[in-house]
Parts: sequence; C-alpha cells; structure tokens
Amino acid sequence: MKTTLLKRAPKKVAALIPLTSEDFPKWLASQDGATKGWIEVNRFEARAGEVLLLPSGDGEVRRVVFGHDLRKTLWGYAALAGRLPPGAYAIAPVLKKDAADAAALGWLIGGYKFDRYKEKQSGKDKDEPTRSLVRPKNADPTLAEGLADAIHLVRDLINTPANDMGPSALAGEARRVARRFGAKVTVTTGDALLQKNYPLIHAVGRASSDAPRLIDMRWGAKGPRITLVGKGVCFDSGGLDLKPASGMLLMKKDMGGAAHVLGLAQAIMATDLPLRLRVLIPAVENAVAGNAYRPMDVLPSRKGLTVEVGNTDAEGRLVLADALSEASRDEPDLLLDFATLTGAARVALGAELPALFVNDEKLATRFLKAGEDEGDPLWRMPLHAPYRSLLDSKVADISSTSSGGLAGAITAALFLQDFVGPDIPWAHVDLMAWNATARPGRPQGGEAMGLRAAYALIRGHCKT
Repeated sequence: MKTTLLKRAPKKVAALIPLTSEDFPKWLASQDGATKGWIEVNRFEARAGEVLLLPSGDGEVRRVVFGHDLRKTLWGYAALAGRLPPGAYAIAPVLKKDAADAAALGWLIGGYKFDRYKEKQSGKDKDEPTRSLVRPKNADPTLAEGLADAIHLVRDLINTPANDMGPSALAGEARRVARRFGAKVTVTTGDALLQKNYPLIHAVGRASSDAPRLIDMRWGAKGPRITLVGKGVCFDSGGLDLKPASGMLLMKKDMGGAAHVLGLAQAIMATDLPLRLRVLIPAVENAVAGNAYRPMDVLPSRKGLTVEVGNTDAEGRLVLADALSEASRDEPDLLLDFATLTGAARVALGAELPALFVNDEKLATRFLKAGEDEGDPLWRMPLHAPYRSLLDSKVADISSTSSGGLAGAITAALFLQDFVGPDIPWAHVDLMAWNATARPGRPQGGEAMGLRAAYALIRGHCKT
C-alpha cells in the first residue's frame, strides 16, 4: 500500500467523515433514509476504529464514515489509511491546525511497509495501488512529509538485518542523508579512532570484520547549537560475556539510537529549522574474536577517565561515552542522546514508553510537555546522585556497570553523565525502538519512539 498527499482534489474523490460516538446520533439524524438504513444494516455506531463505506445511488463510494477518537488523531488516520480501497479521499470538515497536521502525518505513516526482502514481480511496484489524501486545509505538508520520511527512515534502518546494516552500511546511510541536504560528513574508521583519541569506540568494535567508526555530520550555519548522539551498535552478541540465543534474536535493533538521530536530523533539515546541527554516531559491532575486549579490562576514554569493564554486554554506554565527550567540546545549547541502552528501562516502563533522564529542570519540563502535546510520551526517571557510588571502581576512575543488580537504567545514565560537560543541557532517552506487536499505524518491527517529541522540543528551542 502506498499513501500520498495531494495538493488539489481530483474529479473523483470520496469524503472522509470523522465521527465521535457523541457526534454520531446528531449526524445520523440529518441523513436520508437510504443512508440510515445502510448504517443500521452494517451496525455502525462510530466506535473508535470503525469504518463504513457509504455507496451512492450509482454504486460509487462517495463518502466514508469512521469512528474517531479525538485524543488519537494521528493513529486514527494512520489506521484508516490501511483500511480503505485505493482512491482519493478528502476530509469533509475543516480541521484545526494541530488536528490537520496529525491527520496528514498519520495518513502518510499508515502507508509504511518494509518489503526490502520480499520477492517482487516485474513491474508490480510501479502499479501499486495508491490511497491519496487531499491535503487538509490547515496542514503543513512540509512538516507532515518531513516527519513521515523520518519515521520511515528510522523503521527501515532498524528493520534491516545486520548483514546489510553493519557499521560501514550505517555510515553509508548517513552520507546519503547528508548528500540530500548538503550536510558535511566525516567518518573516522578503524585504527584511526585510536590516533584521534576515541579508544572506547575502538575497543568495543575492534573484534568485528566491519571496522568500528565514528560518524560526524554537521549542517547549518546560524542559530542554536543542537547536538544529537545515537548508539550505533549494529549487532550485539554480548561480546565475551555472550548473550544467549534468545537475547541475540533482536540485536539488529541495537542501533536504534543511531536510527533515531539520523531520522531526527533528516526531519530537521527537511523542514529547514534555523539551527546548527551536529550528529555523532559511534557505529560498531560487538563481536567475539581473539582481540575482543574482556571483562575487567581497564580502558582509557576520550575524556581521560579510565573505565573498568564490568561486563562486555554493557557496550553501548562505552561507545556513547566517547561520543558524548566529543559532543561536549562544542558546548552545545542542547545535547540529546538516544540509545537502546538497558533492559532495566524496559522492566520499569515496558516496551512502548521510553525512559527520559535529564540534567536540567527546564529542559525536562519542555521535553515532557512536547511528548504530551505530540502524543509521543516519555517518562522521566531520576539521575539519583547517591547511586553514582555504585559505579566506583577499585582500580579505575569508573566502572562501566554497577556493583549491584538494581537500578540498572539509572546507573547507566549516571555513567553517561560523567562524560557530559558541565552546564550543558542534556537529555538521555533509553528506548526499545521496536514494536513487539502491531498496533494501528505501527506494524511489528522497528519503531520511532520519542522522535516527534524531540523534534517539537528542538523546534521550540529555535524560537526561544
């Protein structure tokens, strides 16, 4: 299925009529007898998610009624797009701006599918049926298309298996995004990481045949400095502290943080936000070989702190540490990192709700409000300073893992905080980046979580 937005209504277009269960009786009373009879026969009651095609006298579908939950406009239209026959549609009432933007974005998201590895018949894709929505009057098409493309990119990158999305391929995706918008990318690869003082990134990725690298993208010349850091562990075997088979099964998604910052960067550039953007992605595979780093190794870091390795399966925080140290050198006005970092965050909040750690109260308030406004929620968790002692090491400046098995998401965030420069507003998002089950507009597989909230936060930051 393909979904698009149209600038103008074609000659043949069906009206989409959203109805809440409260509005439905009044609307039904205004209809003719044939329409009332058709609705009664089909037992349509405008419950959320219900859809009914209303044929006209000539048998053509001229109207579609659907049950609409005003609190879930985005996902309501995303689900609707997948349930209608091919054709052109237009929303009958004039929507307010927020609702119009959500409807346009939802429609575009609803057309997503990942079929890269599905057998394709010759010419089939060219003739793929299309469901088109006439652009809602108050919608911003640049915003809707920019965010939809970003979400599709995030999903595609995460869904792609590690044999086609290793560190080198991830760098290639970053270059592709950069070329599209005139951004500059530099990639530091292999032993050059040691020469340029990124020892933690090198240590984690050196056992892979696909060399570790740091991807560094810059765009924009004016405005606030916004830096995004994303965990790019393209596959995580656990290293020498090997994961069981069940634990490795979804580890192609361990670069979900990198996918998020690339998608977010693409949305920022597509909508031309007035800012100076930097994106840093440490891209590695945590593999097993004779030169793999070991438990209890003591490693240097870019910041100068020595790190004792508590467990080689806690590799994400190591590569992020070097990237956050580098990000801090510019003293950005806002520093965000995204990472599929801990199982502990999933135990606490489940698969659908990202954990948010923030070192600045104003930033926390704005980020949480953006998530609420966009229907893209996050849940704040504490950077509880007394737990920092759990990371104390007898032989190094800091241990990569805590001395106890509790508060794993918090101690991981506290570890990262040690590598963030003082007085830099910083937020860390620990997320699943995966839909374990399908929901309306959100198929099973890779998912963008907190991206729309982060975009709204950054857009607002440009106005302050």
